[in-house]
Order: sequence, then C-alpha cells, then structure tokens
Amino acid sequence: MTTVVREPDTRSQVGVSRPRRDAREKLRGEAEFVGDMLVPRMLHGRVLRSPIAHGRIVSIDTTAAERVPDVVCVLTGADLADLDPYYGHAIKDRPIVAIDKVRFHGEQVAAVAAETPAAAAAAVDAIVVEYEELPVVADVEAAVAHGAPLVTERELVPGLFHGLGELAPRDGNVCYRYRLDKGEPEAVFAHADVVVEGEYAFPAVYQYAMETHTVIAQVEGDEIALWASCQHPFLVRAEIADLFRVPVANVRIQVPYLGGGFGSKSYTKMEPLTVALARKAGRPVRIQNRVGESMVTTRRHNMRCRMRTAATADGRLLAREVTCLFDTGAYADNGPRVVATAGDAAPGPYRWEAYRVDASCVYTNLAPSGSYRAFGATHLQWIGESQVDEVARRCGVDRVEIRRRNLCTPGEEIRAGGKPLDADLVGDVEKVAEAVGWDEPKGPLVGRGVSVGLLAAGAHPVSSAVCRLEADGRVVVLVGTTEMGQGPRTAFAQIAAEELGIDTDRVTVRGADTRFTPYDRSTGASRSTTIAGLAVQRAAADIRQQLERIAGTSEIDPDDHLALMRKHFGFAGGELIGRGEVAPVGTGSYAEGPVFWEVCVGAAEVELDPETGFVRVHRTATAADVGRAINPQLIERQDEGATLQGLGNVLFEEMVYEDGLLLNDTLLDYRVPSFEDLPDEMTCVIVENEDGPGPYGAKGCGEGALAAVPAAIVNALADAGVSMNELPLTPERVWRRIQQMKEDHTWQQ
Repeated sequence: MTTVVREPDTRSQVGVSRPRRDAREKLRGEAEFVGDMLVPRMLHGRVLRSPIAHGRIVSIDTTAAERVPDVVCVLTGADLADLDPYYGHAIKDRPIVAIDKVRFHGEQVAAVAAETPAAAAAAVDAIVVEYEELPVVADVEAAVAHGAPLVTERELVPGLFHGLGELAPRDGNVCYRYRLDKGEPEAVFAHADVVVEGEYAFPAVYQYAMETHTVIAQVEGDEIALWASCQHPFLVRAEIADLFRVPVANVRIQVPYLGGGFGSKSYTKMEPLTVALARKAGRPVRIQNRVGESMVTTRRHNMRCRMRTAATADGRLLAREVTCLFDTGAYADNGPRVVATAGDAAPGPYRWEAYRVDASCVYTNLAPSGSYRAFGATHLQWIGESQVDEVARRCGVDRVEIRRRNLCTPGEEIRAGGKPLDADLVGDVEKVAEAVGWDEPKGPLVGRGVSVGLLAAGAHPVSSAVCRLEADGRVVVLVGTTEMGQGPRTAFAQIAAEELGIDTDRVTVRGADTRFTPYDRSTGASRSTTIAGLAVQRAAADIRQQLERIAGTSEIDPDDHLALMRKHFGFAGGELIGRGEVAPVGTGSYAEGPVFWEVCVGAAEVELDPETGFVRVHRTATAADVGRAINPQLIERQDEGATLQGLGNVLFEEMVYEDGLLLNDTLLDYRVPSFEDLPDEMTCVIVENEDGPGPYGAKGCGEGALAAVPAAIVNALADAGVSMNELPLTPERVWRRIQQMKEDHTWQQ
C-alpha cells in the first residue's frame, strides 16, 4: 500500500489587499437577481477532486483552507452525518462527496464556498488530504475476473427511478445484468453453414457540450431552489427532495436554455453537492465545472463484446449470440438502462430462429458512465452490422440484398411480447444506399457501407402540458421539456398553433420551472415531440373545444378568439386554460415498451489512404423515419449533428486512461469533431408514413443517426479492404491493421 498526502499548493495562494477586502465586506449580504428571484449575493463554489483512482481517505485537514480570506465554508463528508448521502436514480451508490474512500480519479472529496473564484481556488489548494492507495480495477475484464478487488462493498439499493424490474444482489463487481433469449442458439449454430465471430472493443467517449455542468443552489429552511443545466428537472427534483428529506413541492428547479446536453446532463449530476454546500454556507452557491471536471462527471460507457452470427449458405440469418461487458465506472449512474437498451439492440431487427444476449453492467475504478445520444444502439450496431456484411461476403450476396431478405417488416414482432415494428426498414435502407451511390462505379480504395438498427425510444411516457389563451388572443404553452438546441419550443409552438388555427408567432413556449410548469418525465430518448408534443396537442385541443362550446349556436366566427373570450367573460379579460396529459397504457413497464422504435439506418462512402491509415468520409446518408415531419429543417439539423458526432465516435474520439487516471482531460488532448471533418455530402432522407404515436402520426428522431453512421463507416472501410474490431478508427490503428493483413497475406489492394 502507498500513502499519498496531498499538500497545499502555496504558489496558488492569492493575496487579497485590505482595501479590496473592505470593499467586498460592504457587498456581503446584498441581494442580486438569479432568474426571477432576488437572493443574497451568490458565492463561488470550487471542488477538490481525488488525484488517485482508488484509495482510503486517512484524513482531511481543512484548517488552512478555512483561513483563506473570503472563504465562507468548506464541505467534507463529515458535514453530511445527518443525511443518507447516497443517491442515484437507478442504484443509490454515489455519495455527495467521497466518504471513507475515493473510487475514481476526479471524485469529489471536498468543496469550498467563497466570495470570489480566486479565494475558492486558493482554499481548495490549501486542503490537505492523506490517502492510502488501494488496488485499481481499471478494466471490465479484470473487474469480472475471479478474485478481483471490489470497487464497492455497499449492497445495491434501488434508486427512485430504477424501472427495470427487481434489482438482483450485486455479483462481485457486476451491479446489473440483462439477458435476452429466443430458441436454442447452440442447436442452430451446430447446423449453420456460415458462422462469423469476433471480439470487439468500444472506447470511453465524452459527451462534449459547449456548456459544462453548472448549478446554482439556495437553501432556506426546508425550501431548496436550484438553477441547473439539467435535462430532467422533475427527476432531479425528486432525488434532491429524497436526499435532503424535504417535500417534493419544496424543491424548485429552473432550467435555462442549455448549451447542449446529448445525455451528459441527464438525471442528477452536480446538484446534490451544490445544495449541500449552499446548505452549509447559508447563502446561494454557484458551481461550474471546467471541461476536465465534466469529463469525470459523466461519459459514455466503454465496452468489450463477443459476438457470433450464424447463417445458411444462401445468406439467411439464423442465430446470434452476444456477451458484452459495459464499464459503468465507480457508480452505476444510468448504466442499468444503457445495458438493457444495448442488450435489446444487440440482435438487430432481423428474423432470427434463435438468439441469446448476456449484457453486464460492471463497476470499475474509472469515472461514472451515463447516457449519451443513442446509447446502447451505438455500442452494438457497428458490431452486429459488420457481421451481417461478412456473412454477405462469404455467401456472395449483395449487402443491401441480404438485408432485404432478412429484415423484419412492419407489424412483425421484434422482441417477444414487445411492440411490433412500426417502420419500413427495407425501404429506409434502400433510400440511404441510393443516396451514397450504391450502384455507381468506385475506385479500389473507396468503400461503401450501410447499417440498420433499432433503438427502443420514448422512455417512460408520462408528460403533461398546459396551454393558456390570454385575453389578447395570444397563447402561452407551459411544458417541462428542456430546450438545449434540439428545437422542442419551436415544435410545440407549431403544434399549438396548428390546433388553434393561429400563427406560430402568437404562441410563446416557456422554459422548465418545476414550480409552475406541469410534469414532464424527462428530455431524452427522442421523446419530446412524440410524448410532450402529444400533451401540448391535447392541451391546445382542450382550448379549442372550450371555444367551440362558447360559440355554441351564436353567429360568432369560431376562429375569432377575442370575440368568443368577450362573449364568455363579458369584458376584455379572463383566460382559457387547456390541459393535456400522456400516461402509459397498461402497467407502463419497460418490458411493454418501447413507446416507438427509433430507426437507426445510415450509409457512408469512405476513401482509405493505405500509406497513413487515414479514412476520409466522402458521403453519408441517414433515414429520419419520423412518421410526420413537424419541422423538416429541425429534423435535418438533428441528423446532421448526430452524423458529425458519429464521425467523432468512430474515427478519433477516445478517453485514454492509465492505471485509472484520465490522461486527455482537455480539448487540446481530447479531439471533438470540427468543420474540417464534415463529409463532402450529408443527406438526410425524411420518411413520412404517419405511423408514429405522437401528434399527427409523428415519432422522434435525432439519435438514430449516431448509431447508424459509425456502423456504416466501419462497413464502408471493410468494403475498401480493412475490417476492424476496435474503435476508434484512428490512422495509426488502421495502418497497423493493414500491416497485420500484409503479414497474413490478406491485404488485397
């Protein structure tokens, strides 16, 4: 065992002159506006994070930190003795700050609230922590090995929103397991003509958003107010109320316009720590992560997978077996849901005689993993689709044709007892293949690929909306969906305007404020237009029905809302309020879902430079199978954004660890896609069959392209001559694969 003592960094102590301190003393206690609330002047929060991946906290000395001028308080685990400090919507396993142990590099150990950012930073550097280092479990395969050190000894406690059935006891470092079975795969494989199998690796990826996690918290008695960059304010509200033992109605969360989310701001992240710090300080506190801090707050799961696929000699798919290990990090976060969605996506939307999926959510000493756009499907689709392509090659069948023969068709059951297919996948894949010139001549180092998959979308279908028709004829829509650039406020305004027969510029959609906006389960899983939009449609229809009743048999034009309001109220005042609600049919269990199947269909054309291993993407195409396009421009922009993120995931994005320590925690070292990475052509094929459960037959989009594009690029590269089983497809990795193929005499260019 090694003992590590974190000494204060005296170089970063910031001297503060007496005149400046005196001036700030006069400001203390003064008020300022945060949103629409007048609150005491806000303090600046700063977090001390663990420099090691796993260790016992021997001691924490905050004496020097508390003496730094302008410091109001320092928070450690000792300040949480009156609480059960563990939270997690799926599994309650994550403490507000580390208690007794740190379990990943970057874990929150202590926090400071101060009058200035400089004072907060100086105080954090003055905290002395002594650690006793413990063995690090930095890999999923090592974590499930016999005798592996346990990342946590804590028994599993279901979170408020586990939602995946009864939680089984922890099995070593495995906190959740998802199994899916049909038929007898062993018997089918024994008689198959073609068997494709392999081992694959998917990297840890950061869900980069321009705005990092930011929270302001104020605590007054048993009232808690937050301004938070969160995607699911109502779920966060419930967790905060549970943690701090106050009624749900006493927690108010206001969500500003977010600077991007992509799943990184799903569920509860920095809110508990900010509330705990504000509670101790007795003043509002603001904590804003730097990029490196957000990278250790949440990430996409890295994964190891073994898969094999069986087929007949003429290309009929028979069976598939999948075993995968998902690295959820030190705490579960959304890991169980990611694993369940991945397991559901693993067989792919094909007619199988048999399949077996065993997917595990595994604790390691890395930072926690959470949601990222198209989670689960992105992990597995590139693997399954590369095996379908390999079957086609061995059977001498065109790669689009093999999908025509084997894909499920509308109305067919995808999984036993689940929702039947609500999309024309064959038509979708034909459209994207045509868009990248599938039948056009191509050079020897140019490859084309397609991919097809499905994503269980919609999450739990609970949303409410309120529409208010004001006395001046304008409409205000209240709905709890978070706007973060995907455009729901625009879509909701269009839906309300359509129902009421008015122009969209007469509709205002307010942001989420849990004190006033009605309940919306979450913003994610491509559910906003489909579920919350349906609630908005019903609320606006409620007002329309009220207007029709007011009109009655009078001669007033039913579209003359002002005249009808005057008739009803007797003067130029009053308001009509409409309410809309969406709730599950049946028990609302996850097994009965999904709300709809989101289509993950794409195609790509790439060119390979064998001398460098560089892969240039020339063309991409995605199918936005949306049922009904409420706003075609928003749909196209969503697919383009997902395409670019898909390029990053497949070509170069990767969080690099060494002994559990994150090495590339800045945007200088962690590369995200830029305009120079754009394909020469990006095509979004909008498909409208009016077969969705949302307003006017709509269904969600925006995630499927992120699962489809990496898989299509992997298949296009294989078509150009290089098959890969590990992402990302960096030039070095591709070049090394080419050298290996040359040694094996399988390089044919």
